Amino acid sequence: MTTKIALITGAGSGIGRAAALELAGAGYGVALLGRRPEPLANLAREIGAAALPLPADVGRPDEVRRAVAAAIQRFGRLDVLFNNAGVGARPALIDAYADDDWERVVRTNLTGSFYCAREAFRIMREQSPQGGRIINNGSVSAHAPRPGSIGYTATKHAITGLTKSLSLDGRPFRIACSQIDIGNAETEMAAPMKAGLPQANGEIRPEPTMSVADVARAVLYMAELPLEANVQFITLMATNMPYIGRG
Repeated sequence: MTTKIALITGAGSGIGRAAALELAGAGYGVALLGRRPEPLANLAREIGAAALPLPADVGRPDEVRRAVAAAIQRFGRLDVLFNNAGVGARPALIDAYADDDWERVVRTNLTGSFYCAREAFRIMREQSPQGGRIINNGSVSAHAPRPGSIGYTATKHAITGLTKSLSLDGRPFRIACSQIDIGNAETEMAAPMKAGLPQANGEIRPEPTMSVADVARAVLYMAELPLEANVQFITLMATNMPYIGRG
């Protein structure tokens, strides 16, 4: 099979959906992993024969294993994993942060990324030709937190550690690992930005956003690099968002 194959998590909406459309448009076969079957099925119909919907929860290792096995059975190999699935929680100080919110955010953002990377790494190491690329969705919160975002921020800092460790461990096997840190892409998760978000000085201000299509194009660029080259980290954000100078 000459077609490259990409597995996208959180593919049913937002950045994952946009990336799936962009990669499919560039000729990739796309395995679409997400929790909600209906958006995945709708996206697969839109893409056509190059798409495989895979309903699964990234925070459940057995579901991840089954989904990845189904992708390999269909496509035969895996060239790119876009580790995109992620959730946030209601803003809260640590002493008001609910156990359930912490566990849900960590399980999806960090543990889920680990489970998916583990399956992808194993396949990329064992397949022939050997190798592939893992792209982790970080966040500008991996560098500068928002007020009251301890769960989300902690997991996104941890994603940076995951990226660095995968990059090092993947070298002997032609497995490259990258991280894209995204700021204010216009998705459902980012909808409150237009109404106003808490700033470090205590004010509530609307924030500018950028098109999710810009993120999708960046993911395609990273995916298309030869395995001898790697974008280790890329920060892509709305030009005027309060990131540089935040606080």
